[in-house]
Amino acid sequence: MANHIPKAIHIAPSELVSGVPPASGRLPELEQLTKTFTRIGYDPNQTYVVCDDEGGGWAGRMAWTLDVIGHQSWKYLDGGLHAWASAGLSFESGSTQATTDVTTFELTLQNQPIAEISDILPRLGNEDLVVWDCRSYEEFIGQRTASARAGHIPGALHLDWLKLMDPDNGLSLVKNIDELLHSNGITKEKDIIAHCQTHHRSGLAYMAARLLGYKRIRAYHGSWSEWGNRSDTPVEL
Repeated sequence: MANHIPKAIHIAPSELVSGVPPASGRLPELEQLTKTFTRIGYDPNQTYVVCDDEGGGWAGRMAWTLDVIGHQSWKYLDGGLHAWASAGLSFESGSTQATTDVTTFELTLQNQPIAEISDILPRLGNEDLVVWDCRSYEEFIGQRTASARAGHIPGALHLDWLKLMDPDNGLSLVKNIDELLHSNGITKEKDIIAHCQTHHRSGLAYMAARLLGYKRIRAYHGSWSEWGNRSDTPVEL
């Protein structure tokens, strides 16, 4: 990997998703996750700092994955590589080899961060549930789609993931992010389920809520690529 933060270990986006269409963004099988975490020298006692070069989508997906395996000791490098470069800090090239004293570990998947269709469909219209659609507005209203059907989950609230990052500040999280979420109906007392097309952009949505102390935040990893490609799920335009 070229031009990365010194000693950073690279995880490719493809390692964090199943890659199986139509819902290619779903969580990988446990075997694939174990292979990835073995490669990076996973240590259950370490604190991991996640970052990316795009404002937090894949970093958030990694944070969610860590939560899924029960590893909640993680932090976000706000703004990722853009913020690092803006601060005038150095980069290095070449690959980084993982080092750890841990030789074996067993991953156990936690259900709490994960939302499925069965967590949404029976509760449509429930005042306690907020489905946070963080795709573009064009996708939300059905003017553009990458699935068989266009539109959004009935009753979903829209807040584009791009609204969460500040393009004038190294793509760091916007300063008023708590107020931004609250003004859009995304509040801490609600049961929040975030999604996008493949649970990439919603990685940032999930992570931002977690950093703000939201206890009831989950991600629908099937996202619109699953919902919009089925014939038995309701769609709103």
